[in-house]
Amino acid sequence: MLRLLGSGRSHPKSSGLPVLVKQMWGTLRNHSLTPERWCSQGACAQTKRNDALHALWKGPASVPRGARQSPINIRWKDSVYDPRLKPLRVSYDSAACLYVWNTGYLFQVEFDDSTEGSGISGGPLENHYRLKQFHFHWGAVNEWGSEHTVDDHVYPAELHLVHWNAVKYQNYTEAVMGEDGLAVVGVFLKLGARHEALQKLVAVLPDIKHKDARAALGPFQPSCLLPACRDYWTYPGSLTTPPLAESVTWIIHKKPTEVAQDQLAAFRSLMFTALGEEEKTMVNNYRPLQPLMKREH
Repeated sequence: MLRLLGSGRSHPKSSGLPVLVKQMWGTLRNHSLTPERWCSQGACAQTKRNDALHALWKGPASVPRGARQSPINIRWKDSVYDPRLKPLRVSYDSAACLYVWNTGYLFQVEFDDSTEGSGISGGPLENHYRLKQFHFHWGAVNEWGSEHTVDDHVYPAELHLVHWNAVKYQNYTEAVMGEDGLAVVGVFLKLGARHEALQKLVAVLPDIKHKDARAALGPFQPSCLLPACRDYWTYPGSLTTPPLAESVTWIIHKKPTEVAQDQLAAFRSLMFTALGEEEKTMVNNYRPLQPLMKREH
């Protein structure tokens, strides 16, 4: 059993153990769980997922750099209900959306973080964290793509909304390397109904097909990408892209958001490469699962 994390308290530092905290755990114990894919199929997907790794994770960057690296496989049985953990407060300003661009590894939507206009607080966080950007990770096929997994179940894609601690640090760059510097909200994507709000973003992806291309997006409300159910897990971890800094409080939504097949296909139409270079399709841009090290699981 993992130790409890109370609202308004910092993560335990003495043991290095992670805490997976599930808000409103009682609602889960009263219902039978029906995962979309059980262990045998999950293990198969994990094997193929690892075989399809991006070249970034086949070199020096693939070596774990600390005791709280991300992503991890979340296990239901390790979730501990904490009655003191409050709902996450989310307040985003759609007008703060600046542009979307192709980083050469994924596509990213940037926000103006010069004011307190867009951000999160409450939940496991002691301070207000400003929204810096959001991005997605996805696979070449629907059998894999998410970075985190749940009881070995892999989703086709995963959304990350990246925030920084504006009370403790002067800017995002400083917060990345600082204690309690970042908070990342994770949302799994699954195949289902068309996501009408996401379509506005999908529509501009052809304009950023190649590396370093950027396009104006206009006002965009990120909260539309969050699931209606706001139950979540939280644990201390790291960034899943270099510098892999262990400064992240992860907040992973339990319920996924539905998107249509053609919307995921639009993600897969992007390129890792710049215009004029040999084209390499932008898929499988996820970091492999990381060992729990001394963290209980």
